[in-house]
Amino acid sequence: MCLVIILFLSLSCSKREPFSFVQMCDTQLGMGGYEHDVRMFEQAVKQINDLNPDFVVICGDLVHNAVDSSFADFNRIKKGFNMPCYPVPGNHDVGNKPDAKSLAYYRKTIGNDYYAFENKGVSIVMTNTQLWKVDVKEESEKHHQWFETTLNDLGKQDLESFVIGHYPIFLKTPDEEEQYFNLPLDKRERILELFKKNKVKAYLSGHKHETLINAVDDIQFVSGETTSKNFDGRPMGFRLWNVSLDSLKHEFVPLTYVFLVSKLKTDRLKQ
Repeated sequence: MCLVIILFLSLSCSKREPFSFVQMCDTQLGMGGYEHDVRMFEQAVKQINDLNPDFVVICGDLVHNAVDSSFADFNRIKKGFNMPCYPVPGNHDVGNKPDAKSLAYYRKTIGNDYYAFENKGVSIVMTNTQLWKVDVKEESEKHHQWFETTLNDLGKQDLESFVIGHYPIFLKTPDEEEQYFNLPLDKRERILELFKKNKVKAYLSGHKHETLINAVDDIQFVSGETTSKNFDGRPMGFRLWNVSLDSLKHEFVPLTYVFLVSKLKTDRLKQ
């Protein structure tokens, strides 16, 4: 059964035009078995091309081990999209404690680790949450200053935005204690305040390998299903977001391949 969340937005948003996009989480080639993860990513590309959204975002952990071969496979499969695909890094891509070397490697191999773009009157702000999770000299504060300036500028222009990251900001409540799967409380408070001030409509993340759907002050917080391995028993797949003039919807789309394989195994057992 597809889970659909509807958030009614302000009817006065004349700058926004209807569009759709896809949220992918943790392609993480090598997490669920390398060949399996490659096939699942390839299947996702096929299904997403058929849906023809405006663009795709990938919420980090592109690969399980950040080496030339896995990044090369990621880039090869990513080129199969018929629309733009925008990734952000996860802890497996730049390390649990990023340094100048790991960040330079990611930037050379994949591209910018934080940036923003606009689509039909909505801004999409892509972040490197690892620089919030840990303090990296000459990088973390630079990243946050960029993020703060970017959101404040968008707010002054009265533009709505989506923020994309890897780590969930929180898992259940904004005041929960820090753990491996969320962000530090002090960083969390700064980020959430910026969200509230600057018309952020949703924050999309991955990392947990479990589906998390929360809302605070009419802001959606969604960590979606992966194409590598889910810890909560959810099927593999991705989320399709539809943005209209007066509403914001997202729904789960399962990978068809997974169900075909499961059916074949079941049929064989019945024979």
